[in-house]
Amino acid sequence: MPKFTKLTDPYTLANGVKIPCLGYGTWRMQDGPDTQAALQTALAQGYRHIDTAAYYGNEASVGRALRASGIPREAVFLTSKVWNTDRGYASTKAAFQATLDRLGTDYLDLYLIHWPAAANRFDDWEAINRDTWRAMTELYQAGKIRAIGVSNFRPHHLKALLETEVPPMVDQIEFHPGCQQGETLAFCRERGILVEAWSPLARGRVLDHPLLVSLGKKHGKTPAQICLRWCLDQGALPLPKSVTPARMAENAGIFDFALDEADLAAVAALPPFGGSGHDPDRLDF
Repeated sequence: MPKFTKLTDPYTLANGVKIPCLGYGTWRMQDGPDTQAALQTALAQGYRHIDTAAYYGNEASVGRALRASGIPREAVFLTSKVWNTDRGYASTKAAFQATLDRLGTDYLDLYLIHWPAAANRFDDWEAINRDTWRAMTELYQAGKIRAIGVSNFRPHHLKALLETEVPPMVDQIEFHPGCQQGETLAFCRERGILVEAWSPLARGRVLDHPLLVSLGKKHGKTPAQICLRWCLDQGALPLPKSVTPARMAENAGIFDFALDEADLAAVAALPPFGGSGHDPDRLDF
């Protein structure tokens, strides 16, 4: 397990690409000056890993914030995702170019399939995922993307892609103390796939849990910081989101303490709570 001392310390992906261990998520941040301002604040605080998606509708704001920051493009790790309606070979390539245009960049550091094709909607869901992956693999091999991966994939979704020329390097899943996804985490660990944690604070729904409050008091930290530290201790990469400067700083303040074995065992014993309830095999979007 890597030892992290600051938010830019990296995990190393299976292909050798380094990715900062704490990201800045942008889900539900509207396109416009407020989002641009929040991103510029995050960058000024030292964040160098930004996670967006075509579906979020804010890629243009992300691009403007990066340019306004004055930080060299190569110093920021930038992720986006192909949306469900753009899956497939040709449509994925077109969607990727549209993402580059909105961001105002000529490459991505990481590109993900946002959701697997759902089995309840497509008899050929595996073929759709493979065609999407083939397009992403070609873009990766052409140097347009430094790393490729998936989001919300479970082991049975991943197996077919692991048989391809370039296997997934990342799986971004809902992951927090109330949604531990042990099977997917173990599957990815065994195969060198980095798990990224979307909604690592469960949109705030886990922060009043008595155990997390108690652990926060024990370590002189907030429940949010306990959740983010727990993600790192599982070998996952958390992607918290906040538009509040103080919260951005709080989320980055997780490198001066560690959870002990008793803490980790207590969190591991928690029953599921606070999850989104999204089943990637039964999507209606």
